[in-house]
Amino acid sequence: MGKTLYEKVWDAHTVGTLADGRTQLFIGTHLIHEVTSPQAFGMLRDLGVPVKYPHRTFATIDHIVPTINQDAPADPLAAEMMDALRKNADDFDVTYFDLASGKQGIVHVVGPEQGITQPGTTIACGDSHTATHGAFGAIAFGIGTTQVRDVLATQTMAMGKMKVRRIEVHGKLRPGVYAKDVTLHIIRLLGAKGGIGYAYEYAGDTFDNFSMEERMTVCNMAIEGGARCGYVNPDEKTFAFLKGRPYAPKDDEWDAAVERWKSFASDADAEFDDVVIINAADIEPTVTWGISPDQGIGIGESIPDPANAVDENERKSFQDALDYMKIEGGTPIKGVKIDVAFIGSCTNGRLSDFREAAKFIKGHKVAAGVQAIAVPGSQITAIQCEQEGLDKIFEEAGFEWRAAGCSMCLAMNPDKLVGDQLCASSSNRNFKGRQGSPTGRTVLMSPVMVCAAAVTGSIADAREVFDVDPATAAA
Repeated sequence: MGKTLYEKVWDAHTVGTLADGRTQLFIGTHLIHEVTSPQAFGMLRDLGVPVKYPHRTFATIDHIVPTINQDAPADPLAAEMMDALRKNADDFDVTYFDLASGKQGIVHVVGPEQGITQPGTTIACGDSHTATHGAFGAIAFGIGTTQVRDVLATQTMAMGKMKVRRIEVHGKLRPGVYAKDVTLHIIRLLGAKGGIGYAYEYAGDTFDNFSMEERMTVCNMAIEGGARCGYVNPDEKTFAFLKGRPYAPKDDEWDAAVERWKSFASDADAEFDDVVIINAADIEPTVTWGISPDQGIGIGESIPDPANAVDENERKSFQDALDYMKIEGGTPIKGVKIDVAFIGSCTNGRLSDFREAAKFIKGHKVAAGVQAIAVPGSQITAIQCEQEGLDKIFEEAGFEWRAAGCSMCLAMNPDKLVGDQLCASSSNRNFKGRQGSPTGRTVLMSPVMVCAAAVTGSIADAREVFDVDPATAAA
């Protein structure tokens, strides 16, 4: 019987089995940032322990860095955390992509664009959206601060093996439907807790046809469906993306690396613990309406009515979400007014996201009373966008073009909602207070849908707003 990629990577990185049954797993690549690493480094100092394999650890700054006046943050805590990361990187000989490097950005954008993220390896980071790197055929997962310490000190961590669910999406997406809609649809279908105990293998010809950046978008949100990690089997697109990148294997090592990477793909006769099959044609532009990523609906649907809930627990859950969001059940999601529009994050802050959004926002204007910001996921992404003039398109439409960082995805930097503002966001979480205000409201959607909301001042169907032509829409 064949094996899944998950099983192959797991077996290749198993150091041993602990007394409690967990596996001591070798971590091939460790990514760190400024928020979850200071305490871990502090523990190493207290123990007098060095970083075991510094060349396997890469640092960048993203969560707390401002997107305006980055070199001199007004928040003293942010400045302190920036200084701490630089000192820790210097003291422990860890590679650091700082603001002066020209390579800084969101950790899950920097890893792939530098070629650090590679197939067949284990990747850990003190950030829940580490699943992003699974798009390359890696087993990637978020860890806590204590585990960050363990990986720094031993390059291993203790972990229990998961089951594997294969999620197949087949067919061509309809015009105006994107990878973000696919992942929101999957989470809606399987639930925010549906993936607990699982790794998700994303497959099917829809994923075969996706670009690497589209695969990253879906894998990024595996965690929002409860899965610890999500991955796509490596293929020629994976190898083409990595070839020539700074940390990818060099010419004389390239062919052997590709053959090794290919060997990690799931076997044709591999068995899975569960298989889910989805028809791509059934997916429409999807947005969230509540306070969990699985509270999503197609743009043509109405907000759920608690009166139609299947049981009392669901009714209470729906009502709690509606009360917080200040919207009414049973009414269309289209037309709900917005205050802020945000394009960015490790989910949708890459070059292809801005290219696609710019195609539609060009020639339009942000509605009066709406604050719209566009934040590239890395300094390199920003340069690429600016070389193509994408920044000018956004600025002419009324967006603010910011410097690289996590920005309004979360409340650790100055980009925050105020009061009960409602944000149309291309990020990954719509939890209460996620975007900085304890009463702020978040509606998740694709970057093109964010543009539609920005120019109309309300949640809208981008296909209608921009008169989407099937001949020009992304597959």
